[in-house]
Amino acid sequence: MTHNITLIPGDGIGPEVTLAARKCIEATGVKIEWEEVIAGEEALKKHGDILPPNVLESIKRNQVALKGPITTPIGTGFRSVNVAIRQALDLYACVRPAKSYPGVRSLYKDVDLVIIRENSEDLYAGIEFEEGKAETLNLIAQIRKYAQKNIRTDSGISIKPISRSASERIIRFAFEYALENNRKKVTAVHKANIMKFTDGLFLNTAREIAKEYAGKVAFEEAIVDNMSMQLVQRPRNYDVLVLPNLYGDIISDLCAGLIGGLGVAPGANIGEKIAVFEAVHGAAPKYAGQNKVNPAAMILSGVLMLRYLREGAAAQKLENAVRQVLQEAKSVTYDLKPSRDDPTSVGTREMAEAIISKI
Repeated sequence: MTHNITLIPGDGIGPEVTLAARKCIEATGVKIEWEEVIAGEEALKKHGDILPPNVLESIKRNQVALKGPITTPIGTGFRSVNVAIRQALDLYACVRPAKSYPGVRSLYKDVDLVIIRENSEDLYAGIEFEEGKAETLNLIAQIRKYAQKNIRTDSGISIKPISRSASERIIRFAFEYALENNRKKVTAVHKANIMKFTDGLFLNTAREIAKEYAGKVAFEEAIVDNMSMQLVQRPRNYDVLVLPNLYGDIISDLCAGLIGGLGVAPGANIGEKIAVFEAVHGAAPKYAGQNKVNPAAMILSGVLMLRYLREGAAAQKLENAVRQVLQEAKSVTYDLKPSRDDPTSVGTREMAEAIISKI
């Protein structure tokens, strides 16, 4: 069987790590027809649009995409292409495994967590009102009237919607993921002690759905600030975490820190019929074109993609190859060496070639 897959190289280091992942995936023997399209800064230069219509059309047609990191400006400029793709295609479930690999330096061993992050709402819905605008001042007046809350008139405002329907589907996704992948426990992470009508709705929905899985998957709940401490102190007490959008983004980076960093942190964005796979890390434009950066996170995202495609044997071969190269710590990039100045470190291409040799 041949799989048709959209390939989005991305910005900065994106094209390098995406090419590395592509070669490693192809080396497993799985037959793939790649349809390459561009988004982000390169698309803006060529087409005047950071997310040209043909990108979403391609993903909808193929239903699976491998996407390199795309630059998101901080504070100004266009909004995140990553978020736009997730919202446009209703990729409501963000899956970010955090798994220890021997050879990757970390303060922890044997961490094996999966973060399931709701992707469609919360503060990342992008409902914002700019400071000083007439509509913002009007909103402030309405809030003062209906909620008896005083907000400074020089405020910018973000709206945090959390719905029962979106909470139900992400929490059910987490429990089904746990069952399918032989996971034992789901922890719902929230701040319902303060945000009683948003996080409270998320938590109450989790409690209701957990009853359906009683005896199959254990359930517990945790306040997000305490969860942060617990993960640092005893990460092996946890298994699958399900969280609203913002907390999921933050906690997934914390968990990446437990396993040695974003260089080994893969990710998937999954909807009802469409999935986009991407590394958790960003585009790191200062390293673009230097054949320097670690491609492992992107390659491991390819492992997730192969599993999604029901190519389990190929996925396992590729993950085993990555594990061997990391454990040997010979043909790895500078960030995976004990010293970042180690002259034996190799480049992106060379590390990918070492992985391919193990498949």
